[in-house]
Amino acid sequence: MTQVLGIFGFLSFGWADLLDILMVAGVIFFLIRAIRGDSSVLNIVLVLVVLLLAQAIVSALNMRMMTALLNALLDVGVLAIIILFQPEIRHLLNRFAVSSGLTRRTGELFNRILGIKEEKMGSRSVEELGEAVRAMSAEKCGALIVLQHKSSMEEYMATGDRFEADINRRLIQNIFFKNSPLHDGAMIIVGDHIAAARCQLPMTNRTDIPAHYGMRHRAAIGLSEDTDADILVVSEETGNVSFVRGGEIHTVNDMPELRKLLSSIMKEESK
Repeated sequence: MTQVLGIFGFLSFGWADLLDILMVAGVIFFLIRAIRGDSSVLNIVLVLVVLLLAQAIVSALNMRMMTALLNALLDVGVLAIIILFQPEIRHLLNRFAVSSGLTRRTGELFNRILGIKEEKMGSRSVEELGEAVRAMSAEKCGALIVLQHKSSMEEYMATGDRFEADINRRLIQNIFFKNSPLHDGAMIIVGDHIAAARCQLPMTNRTDIPAHYGMRHRAAIGLSEDTDADILVVSEETGNVSFVRGGEIHTVNDMPELRKLLSSIMKEESK
């Protein structure tokens, strides 16, 4: 047993080894949190883990030919994986940044350094947005509304039509009216302003989403996985209102609950 352990260098165990194990466990934990429900990204991570483990074993056993082969595979393979799976890797890194809170903290730091004041939603805008959602829910008018926070929505705004309008219940209802040319896609709200409409959002790759959720819900989940944005969804079939944050859907049971959610967002932004 001692000889076997000696091969892998496990005879001595100090504080550095304990720290090493804890750091690896932390990386694995965050990876699992970030890729849960996303089979394509999970497959990439598993392939890399298997190759790294195999390389460590053959190197410890002094198998020179296999070590050289696996080193070459890892050198070329990692580059090939980055090129072939660029969208999935970008998605994984975005999810890690959002789930760890890195996006929000980094944004706050840069805003302070550069003297940039973040746009915040006021109480009047909360009331107007809440009333618009209530009316669309009653009329079963489908809607997808994005509330920007620290993560920039410029990439998604570029896919739609730009606006510079105050948040107004009638304007929101008109935009999502079934015969309106702007009703497809998402509306993006920045602070007290409607910044864009008819925007395309990234669809989630998760396979565990209930079948009764439609394309709007899948788009809302996809965006919330990549950014720290909050998204409101009004179902065209049932009129139900959903609140999406961090890849999780919460059903809004009534308008007081919606107003409470929007008010809590306003308080979070003011911190």
